[in-house]
Amino acid sequence: MNSLFERASVREFTEEEVEIQDIEDIIRAGMQAPSAMNSQPWEFIVVNDPEDMEAVSKMSPYAGPAAGAQKLIIVLANKKILEEYGTFDYFQQDLGACTQNCLIEATDRKIGSVWLGMYPNEERVNALREYFDIPDYIIPFAVIALGYPVEKPAARRNFKPEKIHFARY
Repeated sequence: MNSLFERASVREFTEEEVEIQDIEDIIRAGMQAPSAMNSQPWEFIVVNDPEDMEAVSKMSPYAGPAAGAQKLIIVLANKKILEEYGTFDYFQQDLGACTQNCLIEATDRKIGSVWLGMYPNEERVNALREYFDIPDYIIPFAVIALGYPVEKPAARRNFKPEKIHFARY
């Protein structure tokens, strides 16, 4: 459970390579996430070309860390699966859980990460779709930038008991 409390967004990365086995294990953790009706609507694109990462960094005003990352994982939703299971209304929850699992696994491996939100911003979604030749039935949801952190992020303590309500608000 320590990784949950150590996780923080990392936006500056060293040049140390992130191994493909680590990426596969991070994605494996993402695939362990819960999903509506166990539909598992996720797919992934792993990006390691610096030109591609630079292009992604320009697709959102908040995506700058993509340019300095060692790898990117683009988290995608497959509409065909969502339609088959009738779970379209829940895919953001499914992919949010998947993305969070990836971030936690990266933290557990001492790999820094930051979640770059793309969906539901149509301009960002369409930029990813066009650049990476993503078919219309696939929805780009988020980009995870990965790399070893320049500085170890400070652990944050976000627990606030006043936000907990029992039985009623």
